[in-house]
Amino acid sequence: MDTPDETLAQAAAGGDRVAFATLVSRHYDRIFALAWRLSGSHADAEDLAQEICAALPVKLSRWRGEARFTTWLYRVVVNAAHDLRRRQATRARAADGWGDWEIARQAEILAANEAGAWLTAAMTRLSPELRDTCALVLGEEMSQAEAGMVLGVSEGTIAWRMSEVRKRLRALAAEEAR
Repeated sequence: MDTPDETLAQAAAGGDRVAFATLVSRHYDRIFALAWRLSGSHADAEDLAQEICAALPVKLSRWRGEARFTTWLYRVVVNAAHDLRRRQATRARAADGWGDWEIARQAEILAANEAGAWLTAAMTRLSPELRDTCALVLGEEMSQAEAGMVLGVSEGTIAWRMSEVRKRLRALAAEEAR
């Protein structure tokens, strides 16, 4: 005669591995089927069934035997499905915010790349001295003093060259805008 589920559950709660294995093999299909109906997804049902079986030893230690074992087990599956839905809803809300943030970030990257491409193209139209100065100050983010040391000119010369670069780049941008 088969051992009743309640007896197996009490033994499994006490650490009986054979009783636990018997319970899982006896009810796994039932756990999976209910999880599938509750989640609507085969993959989610598989995950839920595995999570439930992994957590079952701890949960069994809290089983009081007030209801039939299968009634209690169904409640465990329903609670796990509710938890899954809450987690999915939380992730969806978080993803919505991140989606907007990511769209804005991608737009900023695109604008920066376009500006960088325009600046690179515009720099080819500058004299070599202005191009070198611009590359060091804007591209390498050097101070005017550092750029002056690299190019062997005074900081004042670098300041004048950068003023010329801005003037010429504004003129190029205005010309392109027409």
